[in-house]
Amino acid sequence: MGQFFKDFKNLIKLRLTFLVVFSASICFLIAEESQAGINWISWLKLVIGGFLVTSAANGFNEIIEKDLDKLMKRTCDRPLPSGRMTNGQALVLSLVMGISGTYLLGSLNILTGLLSVFSIFLYAFIYTPLKRKSPIAVFVGAFPGALPPLIGYVAAHGKIDTIALVLFGIQFVWQFPHFWAIAWVLDDDYKKAGFRLLPTTHRDKTSAVITWASTLVLIPVSLLPTYFGFGGDLIAIVSLIIGIIFSYQAFVLMQKLDIKSAQRLMFGSFIYLPVVQLVLLFNLK
Repeated sequence: MGQFFKDFKNLIKLRLTFLVVFSASICFLIAEESQAGINWISWLKLVIGGFLVTSAANGFNEIIEKDLDKLMKRTCDRPLPSGRMTNGQALVLSLVMGISGTYLLGSLNILTGLLSVFSIFLYAFIYTPLKRKSPIAVFVGAFPGALPPLIGYVAAHGKIDTIALVLFGIQFVWQFPHFWAIAWVLDDDYKKAGFRLLPTTHRDKTSAVITWASTLVLIPVSLLPTYFGFGGDLIAIVSLIIGIIFSYQAFVLMQKLDIKSAQRLMFGSFIYLPVVQLVLLFNLK
């Protein structure tokens, strides 16, 4: 039983799933705080439903990439490529989680349910196979990667408005330096499976320059909450400071072109998003 739970945790990519659910739940609270108050039952439905839907998408991803995962050191010990779990078992688990999660999210409102189905489809069946074909996969993957804040906001608010689009936009742009930093660190392993995720498909100056440019774009995008009047001055100050730090990390990568700098940028991306979202939650107008 202990091994099953360990394999289940790896199948659903627990850390990634937690980050996705955190983002959605914070944006749900942002929507609720801008209205009358917080419905904690609905928040709990979002958290559970979001966890199940994200887990299902990751499960489908691993089923599709089973043979490729065998080729990479980072993924060869996952439950499917290692043989500890069959495709059928993973498929049943993923289908049950996907259907259950979509039902929970759909019970909040129909748009939230539809967005959850769209996120599974786009991530598992469009982005996943595209990773071996072209670096454009990062652009495509940024859409399902940025849907959690949109889903969280719509779950509370019921419709897509300016705030929802801004929350989506921040996470959408953030995806690029985040993806490319990971791709830089894992490029040798990714190449064994034929994944082409860096902008030029190589660890070169051009890829680093494009990564740095994406962090520069993120700075004005992160100031949109204050520009549109639903965020206060504090979120603008924090976003500017952390954005400059994040951009500096990308600048160092551009200068050194080494894995250590890419790792710092990758960890910086993990810090950037939750800090910006949490500060915005507590600095709403």
